[in-house]
Amino acid sequence: MARILFVKTSSLGDVVHNCPAVSDAARRLPGAAIDWVVEEAFAEIPVLHRAVGRTIPVAIRRWRAALWRPSVWAEIAAFRRALGAQRYDAVIDTQGLLKSALLCMSSAGPRHGPDRASAREPFAALFYDRRHAVPRGLHAVERNRCLTAAALGYALDGPCDYGLRVEGDAPFAARAPFALLLTMTSRADKLWPEAHWIALGRRLAAQGVQCLLPWGSAAERERCGRIAQGIGDALVPERMTLTGMARLMRRARAVVGVDTGLAHLAAALGVPTLGLYCGSDPALTGLYGGAHASNLGGKGTPPTPDAALRALAELA
Repeated sequence: MARILFVKTSSLGDVVHNCPAVSDAARRLPGAAIDWVVEEAFAEIPVLHRAVGRTIPVAIRRWRAALWRPSVWAEIAAFRRALGAQRYDAVIDTQGLLKSALLCMSSAGPRHGPDRASAREPFAALFYDRRHAVPRGLHAVERNRCLTAAALGYALDGPCDYGLRVEGDAPFAARAPFALLLTMTSRADKLWPEAHWIALGRRLAAQGVQCLLPWGSAAERERCGRIAQGIGDALVPERMTLTGMARLMRRARAVVGVDTGLAHLAAALGVPTLGLYCGSDPALTGLYGGAHASNLGGKGTPPTPDAALRALAELA
């Protein structure tokens, strides 16, 4: 039985984009045991993947902020022991960063990664045993799939399958039909104006669709509260886990989001999802989910509420 280790640690969108590569490996190598190293904040995603046996959390972000603490060094040592205890037939770093390449060094087995010309950080290629050329112009999902196919020695074929399995009830009973508005993102230039969200939300409310505005930080909750107040018939729920969000997404009529990992999760779950791009280009990292996912706008060209409503009608 083949044993495969994937290293894709962060961020949420990148982790979601790695899921089809894992599905490919499981389909092409029946019975393979697949493990995944991932940042602790995003560990729920591999857990949801039907082909992943062991999820191995790492806490680089938290450790880096407290390297002077003996407890952190004890955690690092325990992680390295856990990773090195299992021998793998292939260790595949689809992140292509120095930090992910160094994580691979603690694993036992041949290390695969992008070559110098393909890696996001070229220096990372020095730490792989086997390096593979991956076209840089491909979408991130296809880059991950191509690298995995090269590492495991099969021809890439078949549809994109995220392989996520979401079971259980949503964290609360929302009034149907409802739409999730994902208004938050990591950079200010990626935000869609609050007035645009309010205009879109009012149009949806007029159609009988309630808007739910999830959040992740205190500042995001305040922003969601302002938008919800402007819409009128809208709800700002309590903070949810990623699994709770996934369960809620599965019940939504549609999801509308800016360039954020949660929008990628919605698209991966097959929910009608519209991505609004204001400060980034969706060509390489936009929503990737077939006919039920659509990208609108681009760097410096935020879409209008009317354009968003028309695009959403075509999806839903």
